[in-house]
Amino acid sequence: QVQLVESGGGWVQAGGSLRLSCAASGLTFGTYTMGWFRRAPENEREFVAAIFGSGGVPYYADSVKGRFTISRDNAKNALTVYLQMNSLKPEDTAVYYCAAARKMYYGSAPAAYDYWGQGTQVNVSS
Repeated sequence: QVQLVESGGGWVQAGGSLRLSCAASGLTFGTYTMGWFRRAPENEREFVAAIFGSGGVPYYADSVKGRFTISRDNAKNALTVYLQMNSLKPEDTAVYYCAAARKMYYGSAPAAYDYWGQGTQVNVSS
């Protein structure tokens, strides 16, 4: 059974940084895509960033490109995916979700992802 557990959210002032973590279990090594999405109040779920389980070049939403970095650590058969968020802006305030797709997926559609974490709240004050 696949489980995704996010952590690392909180409050930060504009211009500050946070690092989110997603501890994943139950995934077949390499044959998946890991993504981060976010949902602000009254908005749709929005793609943020993604990376293949086997490595390769990550890809990002234009709104976070140059400020956020996604990475993964496959050490000891345990997968952790990180989202380093720098130069945060008030419009980055949202619940951030970790997601996993059981395929190599190069896109931004939430429907392509099969598993979701419970989310972690990020608040950026001006």
